[in-house]
Amino acid sequence: MSLSEGDPAPDFRMPATAGRTVALNDYKGRPFVLYFYPKADTPGCTKEACAFQESMPHLEQIGLDVIGVSPDKIAPIEKFATKYGLTFPLASDVDHAVAERYGVWAEKSMYGKKYMGMERSTFLIGADGTVLKAWRKVSVTGHADDVLKAARAAKLV
Repeated sequence: MSLSEGDPAPDFRMPATAGRTVALNDYKGRPFVLYFYPKADTPGCTKEACAFQESMPHLEQIGLDVIGVSPDKIAPIEKFATKYGLTFPLASDVDHAVAERYGVWAEKSMYGKKYMGMERSTFLIGADGTVLKAWRKVSVTGHADDVLKAARAAKLV
């Protein structure tokens, strides 16, 4: 499945950090960023999460929430969030059902071996529940800034 700009955001409900549960329905009427990352507390994922955390004051100023999603169990995600002071929810998609709905559970390759895993991707979801912007195969450096620029251009508030 390939999710494109203008498509309705697929439904989700996942356990998240700090005892929270995140669900698409909870964000009805509010724009948000849903980003998928491969593994908590790895270099690229840490850099990406910390960049979003640093951008939170600017994102909140324009009324934008952030949710990070990985296939990790909730315990390592909690440790990751605590270690880096991440205040936005990080959700656990252990069965990768949500990743599959968003088209980001993909074949990957490392050292010549192929396997299925999370493709680093981000979706800007509008208050009406549609995908306003999609980033695939994200390069971490400068990505949070790109998301902020796109959100500002979309005039969310």
